[in-house]
Amino acid sequence: MKTFNRRSFLQRAGLATGGLIALPTFIPARALGRNGHVAPSERIVMGGIGIGSRGRYVLGAFLPEPGVQFVAIADPRRDNGETAKKKVDEHYGNKDCVLYRDLRELLARPDIDAVLIATGPNWHAQASILAANAGKDVYCEKPCTKTIAESLALAETFRRTGRIFQAGTQRRSLPNFAYAVELARRGKLGKLQSLHAKPWGMKTESSGWLEPDPAPSRDEVDWELYLGPAPWRPFNKTLLRGGEFEKGGGLVGGGVLEWGSHCVDLCQWANDADHTAAVEYWPEGDQVHARYANGVKLVVRDEGWLPLGSCPVRFEGDAGWVETGDNGELEASPKDLIAGPRPRISGYPANFHVRDFLACVRSRGQPRANAQVACWSHITCHALNIALFLKRRLRFDPVTCEFIGDPEANRLRSEALREPWRV
Repeated sequence: MKTFNRRSFLQRAGLATGGLIALPTFIPARALGRNGHVAPSERIVMGGIGIGSRGRYVLGAFLPEPGVQFVAIADPRRDNGETAKKKVDEHYGNKDCVLYRDLRELLARPDIDAVLIATGPNWHAQASILAANAGKDVYCEKPCTKTIAESLALAETFRRTGRIFQAGTQRRSLPNFAYAVELARRGKLGKLQSLHAKPWGMKTESSGWLEPDPAPSRDEVDWELYLGPAPWRPFNKTLLRGGEFEKGGGLVGGGVLEWGSHCVDLCQWANDADHTAAVEYWPEGDQVHARYANGVKLVVRDEGWLPLGSCPVRFEGDAGWVETGDNGELEASPKDLIAGPRPRISGYPANFHVRDFLACVRSRGQPRANAQVACWSHITCHALNIALFLKRRLRFDPVTCEFIGDPEANRLRSEALREPWRV
């Protein structure tokens, strides 16, 4: 056997090391972000919470976006959860998406950066706040809150945590609505006089106490978890239509919030009121009106609209008006306000809004429908609903967020949440 002295050992070690350094190192292009791939450091890992029919549509807008990877779904309904998991797995060509019943298990995962929340409205604010406190960014379907108190808690939570929030009010990202808003904001209509929004009916209602149906097994539907912070009631299959459950609030919710979270939101934007709410509210015939501190009037009405599709808005100034809706067209007076070529997108696709959210997750900028924006547009809708419910004129202070001299109206700013849920 040969013996090695210190000198020969070092010589051989140096040769071996040199050989290792000379060997080519192979790093996949996808790990470097080349050839159209997104580097892992730029990838946004996501989970979905409460993914029913609307949620699957928005999920479909997220999945093709570069650098997005869905890894988990949480839903107290097994059928919804399994359908959403299948959609994710088919997109990636694997079986890796993990299915949870309880959203808290999904939110506990440190690898998840952001979540899509598309539960029934009874869960929207609570799930968003839980997600922000768990360090996740949030894209949440609307209406985002059930009450004024939830609206304020939502905005404060995202301010405190520094997380990104985007309300699913996707019309903020569509060109015809943005064009109409800019006409109002830039003074092209003259001094702004009135804003008009179309609700989904003019009534206030709760989801009520329906006759009990035979309850499914907990494995099929976790009813306690499905109710979440909403008041308890016996199982009824009608309430499994998540979009129908606690729509706009269990106490005084109704159509004004359902479409108002879109069209009243656009009116707020046009009036440069994204950080405040109207100061006076009153029902008037088959309409409900509000007035802002700058004197601009908000009219929420079902009738008298041009045939421009669903969710129309109209902005009127002392020098002209503009109206638009979901068919992507605009009408205006004078006509030259809308002269020239413009992009036209009919319907109300979520793709552009999703991209705005993802860009802000990466840049840490504020998206178009951030938590502050959503807070104040929802507060205006809630106050409209409270005026409808009480059938009288109300005055509101946007600084204290209280109705002035009206204890009954102030009690309707919040509602008790079922244990153990809190905001």
